[in-house]
Amino acid sequence: MSFLLPKKNVGEKLRLGIMGGTFDPIHMGHLVTAEEACQQFNLDHVVFMPSGEPPHKDKRNVTDAEHRYLMTMLAVVANPKFTISRLEIESKHPSYTVDTVRRFHEIYGESLTLYFITGADAIIDIMTWKDYRELLELCSFIATSRPGYSLHKLREVFGDSFEVIMRHVHLLEVPAMAISSTEIRRRVAAGKTIRYLTPDPVEQYIHKNRLYIPRSLD
Repeated sequence: MSFLLPKKNVGEKLRLGIMGGTFDPIHMGHLVTAEEACQQFNLDHVVFMPSGEPPHKDKRNVTDAEHRYLMTMLAVVANPKFTISRLEIESKHPSYTVDTVRRFHEIYGESLTLYFITGADAIIDIMTWKDYRELLELCSFIATSRPGYSLHKLREVFGDSFEVIMRHVHLLEVPAMAISSTEIRRRVAAGKTIRYLTPDPVEQYIHKNRLYIPRSLD
């Protein structure tokens, strides 16, 4: 699994959150979200899971997985409740959430209570995810949103399935979600500062490795 968690006593439950994403790059919004999820849902740990080959994105537009992994590691290493996994990066197949969740259950068995942390906007597309019905049974979702996010859009998209799906979904308001990886990439490409948008070690890594700089300027 490429990460190490403290062992729990026999019969003791383990409450884990998986935070999946491309992390291209990881930013303060991700970290604040994970910390808030830990507090509100009493999680033992949050496992950051950089995707290897995101099935929903053109891989030509995604930074090399090793860069994304190292940036994420730099961002989470100081928090004892955060850890990182190479599970999806090392997979030879596209990164489907249900496969990752199945693997966690294989490893931890019945002692595991699992939450998958993602954005509320991603939840809108949940019915298009691979084996989404099984996924909803295997874990609960923490759907992060900006303050004032309305459930109206979810009701509209889910229709008659709204009540069933929302039994497995918890909304979590996180003001820092206004920060986005897309905006960070744009700012770097334009030569603008990204200080305080992402941890200092990540900012330094981006500049040192000249990530997100247009090829014409590289």
